[in-house]
Amino acid sequence: RTTSPTTGKCKKKKRVGRNRMEDVPESLAKKAERDARIRNEVEALRAKAKKEKKESRKAITQRAKEYAEEYDRAEREIIEEKRAAKEQGKFYVPPGAKVVFVVRIRGINGVEPKVRKILRLLRLTQIHNGVFVKVNYATMRMIQRVEPFVAYGYPNLKSVRELIYKRGFGKVGKRGSWDRIPLSDNRIVEESLGKLGITCMEDLIHEIYTCGPSFKEANNFLWPFKLSSPKGGFSRKSKLKHFCEGGDAGNREHLMNALIRRMN
Repeated sequence: RTTSPTTGKCKKKKRVGRNRMEDVPESLAKKAERDARIRNEVEALRAKAKKEKKESRKAITQRAKEYAEEYDRAEREIIEEKRAAKEQGKFYVPPGAKVVFVVRIRGINGVEPKVRKILRLLRLTQIHNGVFVKVNYATMRMIQRVEPFVAYGYPNLKSVRELIYKRGFGKVGKRGSWDRIPLSDNRIVEESLGKLGITCMEDLIHEIYTCGPSFKEANNFLWPFKLSSPKGGFSRKSKLKHFCEGGDAGNREHLMNALIRRMN
């Protein structure tokens, strides 16, 4: 301390200190530098992921609009063709269905070995299991063979969308150790079917409903739907009888959508 000649008060001398970085050990300085570098890299990855997610969401929304326009255009074409046929005094025959939805309605009692094998091939291993099946000669012959044990028909767009959004589970993993994962995120679909151009739920719905070129892979990705017992129960006569006889088994064509609503 020094005494001021004018005021007579003591003054403290300012201590000239060393640079604070010189007091930090070299290991801590390297750790701080490494942490800063990692922090910058993480922030850059987060910004990149956020940008990609925003672009992906925009692309998904655009594709959903295109699909909606495609569905509306197809529906309008059918209506116009019906009107044109009526004006000419003819009948309009709509194109046949490309996809059927099959539900198992009977258990395992009294099942023949060949019928059991067909049900296993269709992935209908439990009662009230449902699957989408592509319509061709082989599959229809198989369904006709197990007709007393299943109910099937032609699903519309609303049924396909409600089934996948509400009861959709994906088959993720490797053969022999599959995991049943709920379809709660588009990333699950993209990781499994992205190489086929199916990156979101709307792509999956479009592929199933229109029976696109990747229908086999998309349908195999979907776990068999586990439906509930139908509200109001099955037919009072007997579900063992054919639908035409007042039962529930067999082909019910477009009336299958009503059964899907009651079981979904």
